[in-house]
Amino acid sequence: MSYVSETGDILSIQAQRARRMNLFVSISAAVAGLLFGLDIGVISGALPFITHYFTLTSQAQEWVVSSMMLGAALGALFNGWLSFRLGRKYSLMAGAILFILGSLGSAMSTNLEILLLSRVVLGIAVGIASYTAPLYLSEMASENVRGKMISMYQLMVTLGILLAFLSDTALSYSGNWRAMLGVLALPALALLVMVVFLPNSPRWLAAKGQHNQAEKVLHMLRDSSEKAREELNEIRESLKVKQGGWALFKSNHNVRRAVFLGMLLQAMQQFTGMNIIMYYAPKIFQMAGFTSTQQQMMATVVVGLTFMLATFIAVFTVDKSGRKPALKIGFTVMALGTLILGYCLMQVEGGHSSGALSWLSVGMTMMCIAGYAMSAAPVVWILCSEIQPLKCRDFGVTCSTTTNWVSNMIIGATFLTLLDSIGAAGTFWLYTALNVLFIIVTFVLIPETKNVTLEHIERNLMTGKKLRDIGQ
Repeated sequence: MSYVSETGDILSIQAQRARRMNLFVSISAAVAGLLFGLDIGVISGALPFITHYFTLTSQAQEWVVSSMMLGAALGALFNGWLSFRLGRKYSLMAGAILFILGSLGSAMSTNLEILLLSRVVLGIAVGIASYTAPLYLSEMASENVRGKMISMYQLMVTLGILLAFLSDTALSYSGNWRAMLGVLALPALALLVMVVFLPNSPRWLAAKGQHNQAEKVLHMLRDSSEKAREELNEIRESLKVKQGGWALFKSNHNVRRAVFLGMLLQAMQQFTGMNIIMYYAPKIFQMAGFTSTQQQMMATVVVGLTFMLATFIAVFTVDKSGRKPALKIGFTVMALGTLILGYCLMQVEGGHSSGALSWLSVGMTMMCIAGYAMSAAPVVWILCSEIQPLKCRDFGVTCSTTTNWVSNMIIGATFLTLLDSIGAAGTFWLYTALNVLFIIVTFVLIPETKNVTLEHIERNLMTGKKLRDIGQ
């Protein structure tokens, strides 16, 4: 009895240690998500004041918004090499340092050129965070909570957006756009300190031949030594593929399928048009009939709050109901929301403005954001980190994350141009058509990966199963 009791106590202590370590990993990655969200959200409130300060044209405003996405694409592209060589931990550390430099540079900009350069630096940091944090979480989490942990990261992205909107609203009365941009340096400093204490990914360690160190990390993360050893054996099995990265991509048709699916998923996420609402929220509400800056900013805060609250749906359902049902529902909701929002804006453009139409526009915007927050926003990042084989994971996630930010840059740099050419209604109806297309793609191509280990997904992929079946 004594031996059984002692064994139970040891197992209980290990389980408690594992829970604490998983919590610390989640919180640290969540701070990276918070910074990601702050950078996305802050520009919408700061842009009207920056425009006035530097007397910007519509094209220059698009440059200010899209320069961060250019940097993010470069960061994601470069971080594939950085993450492979130095590991996920030191990639996050580099991102935190660049967050600090980009935030302070943006706040102290004396002309448009310095602001754009600082925004590119900030974008590189965002690209690193958006690449590394979901990948790191997917490699650290067990299969039964993997979706929840990555969704929690996305929840912190939405919290960052909301906090940016609240900060912008508070500072809008003084018009202090420098403070709006500079305050981001504080959470970046917190991330830098936390990353110092993070362990490296066991899968990255094993890929580098450091199997003993990988086993130690797995013992820290799993609630029993047996689970840690079983997982390490699965990782070793997946590492038997001799080629990796670009060479494996060129030689293996199944790997190419996974990489292209990841790129397609990220393009789908961006061309829903939802990030447009994040970047140009005050502009959209101005078109809907809200005339004062304070009215526009308060409506923007409501959007940010909706984004955060709706993400909780994904957090609590993605590992139970699954990834695919969330995408089907989300794309349907976004299609309906953009359809009605386009109608509202057409009425306003036609001179039929009313309080009811303005509030209906806010309601449809909230509906669109809710659909996005509970589906494409978190689920695409989850899937992209799950479907890539271990020996090609850095390359595959580099391709998908870079696609995300190139697509993001395209929509950010074309929105005002689209408004001028086809009008507000036509612009949102274009996104309606794209969301309908994405519903069809989800039925035909997207796999369900809930509660399946990364190694099992990889085996199904490499044996040639249809993409929609690799999670079975």
